[in-house]
Amino acid sequence: MAEQLHLLAGGFQTAFSLYHVALMVAGVLLGILVGVLPGLGAPNGVTLLLPLTFTMTPVSAIILLSSMYWGALFGGSTTSILFNIPGEPSSVATTFDGHPMARKGDAARALATAFLSAGFGALAGVMVVTLVANTIADFALKFSPAEYFAVYLLTFCSYAGMSGGRPLKTIAALLVGLILAGVGTDTVSGEMRLTYGSDLLVGGVSFLAAVVGLFGIGELLVTVEEGLAFQGLHARMSWRVIWQTMKEMPGHGWALLRSTLIGCWMGITPGGPTAASFMSYGVAKRFSKRRANFGQGEPEGVVAPEAADHSAGVSALLPMLALGVPGSATAAVMMGGLMIWGLQPGPMLFVDQPDFVWGLIASMYMANVVAIVLVLATIPLFASILRAPFAIIGPIIVVVCLIGAYTIAGKMFDVWLALGFGVVGYVFKKLDYPIAPLILAMVLGDKTEDAFRQSMLLSNGSLGIFYANGLVGTLVTVALLLLAWSFVGPLLKKRAAAPEEPCATA
Repeated sequence: MAEQLHLLAGGFQTAFSLYHVALMVAGVLLGILVGVLPGLGAPNGVTLLLPLTFTMTPVSAIILLSSMYWGALFGGSTTSILFNIPGEPSSVATTFDGHPMARKGDAARALATAFLSAGFGALAGVMVVTLVANTIADFALKFSPAEYFAVYLLTFCSYAGMSGGRPLKTIAALLVGLILAGVGTDTVSGEMRLTYGSDLLVGGVSFLAAVVGLFGIGELLVTVEEGLAFQGLHARMSWRVIWQTMKEMPGHGWALLRSTLIGCWMGITPGGPTAASFMSYGVAKRFSKRRANFGQGEPEGVVAPEAADHSAGVSALLPMLALGVPGSATAAVMMGGLMIWGLQPGPMLFVDQPDFVWGLIASMYMANVVAIVLVLATIPLFASILRAPFAIIGPIIVVVCLIGAYTIAGKMFDVWLALGFGVVGYVFKKLDYPIAPLILAMVLGDKTEDAFRQSMLLSNGSLGIFYANGLVGTLVTVALLLLAWSFVGPLLKKRAAAPEEPCATA
């Protein structure tokens, strides 16, 4: 504990400078804008900003990107409450009670409840990262290729087993991502794979261009098709409302604590903020004394998803830093940024770059406080942006996305690639295929393949290496059980519900 506090103090010395505080403010403001505008979202916003960080030091770059992430989460809550339009997928559950509160004339109270709950969840998530990061990193230093493959396998199977969607669609998205990760130079043999004789694919499929297309252009195409019209409610914040809401928060103490724990768990495992917010909302409704009010403007229905969403968003960076396994789509994009800056996510990052790691963790405390203050002060400004005609906002978003794709490497091929992935993203959305597993597989595909092939070389091709010790055997077994549960669980639920159907139809 004393060691962590000492390292954290050093991190604050790194993060607490005028330049870095300015980066936090800029990142949070850009993030709120990204969260407010439909069709962008945190993963795409971080991707578009990534090329601008190539000239920065890694600490400054990660502070800017993570601050944008926190701002985007807050921006998504703003549109959910005022416009009933989730700016982020993880903000969908906030619409259930946030918008009804706003319609009843409690928009300011709903927003204050959301932001204070989010701030509590985020700061709790940072504390978890602070206390656990070094322990996980020290433990992971003992990993061999077999253990790393088991961790990657557990990550993929967790997406199938814990996503709550259809497992076959999740697996299909993972397989597409793994295929795309295999394009280019084989890292073991040095041969070309899936390039079809094109020099443009020798370096592989641009991960950043894929994210711009999937999250930016794809979301925008769905938005255009739905003919989205913004008809929001006005909210005028005052310190009196904020203070009154703060006094009410202890009454939601159990919901805050429970939702934060759910969020931290779902962030560290690959459940992610979206699954955390829905799960937390469902649990809060189940155990609340006012469950009949849920869906009609119950403040606890805002507290639960917001605390879980933000604690999961923060906690998702822990496995990315300590194990090299991103816990969310945005964490996957940040991990791609670390690799571009020449940093290798994983336990050695804590040994080789302690200033970077603890500077980031310290900035997470500061940036979330900055985000709460800024979002409370700028709600009217960002809400007014959404009242501009979508015919103006939409083309601006497309132009920003395509410029971002071009600036990645200065190649028109990446622009066409982003447009192609935009169509893929649209098709995925229409057919209800998850995009996050595809992104995860693109990031981890090479690492997973390398770990598997190295394990096979060490064991002369025997799969028994994955049960050579208790740790790797347990990880592989849990992964396979999660994969099996993704198919067995829905069948058991249907079987349990079957006897009730005749009664319901009678």
